[in-house]
Amino acid sequence: MWRSKTTDTAVLESEVRDRKQTQTNTQFVFRKPAIKDGGNIYRLITQCPPLDVNSAYCNFLQATHFKETCVVAEREGDVQGFISGYIRPEQPDTFFVWQVAVSPKARGEGLALSMIEALMARKVSSNIRFIETTITEDNAGSWALFKKVDRLYGTGGQRSVFLDEQEHFNGEHDTEYLFRIPLKK
Repeated sequence: MWRSKTTDTAVLESEVRDRKQTQTNTQFVFRKPAIKDGGNIYRLITQCPPLDVNSAYCNFLQATHFKETCVVAEREGDVQGFISGYIRPEQPDTFFVWQVAVSPKARGEGLALSMIEALMARKVSSNIRFIETTITEDNAGSWALFKKVDRLYGTGGQRSVFLDEQEHFNGEHDTEYLFRIPLKK
């Protein structure tokens, strides 16, 4: 199970400060998204290649129907980070991270890891034993993030093909690899 000291709406000033590589002193506020965030989430994701840009409607659904398993990171009222995820219905001990978006303004500050920690500290995640995500081969940032999650909180993540470039995408999208991280007890 996940071990962290954060809460649903958390200010992780010391954790972010310890990891940040820039000199800004402004802290992040982590909270559940609300319907008013849908447009800002959509705009943020458009600034974060190689993330797939879904419809704004999808982001409004994430901010409402999936708010318990998504997180917004704000600094001075500006949405600078977002993670969408959900607990798999057929595997209630597995948290699937759909997308991790960090604004170019906030990169290098450990924000993505802090958002994952904030999500895993929520009551809804109390029975989570595995974190899963899918990542394309060339998404170095996501591989680095989830390998770090595995080093800090996991027991040896496993990689497998989830959606194949040819078989599932007809050559129109890179292969998506499933990375499954069993969490330390």
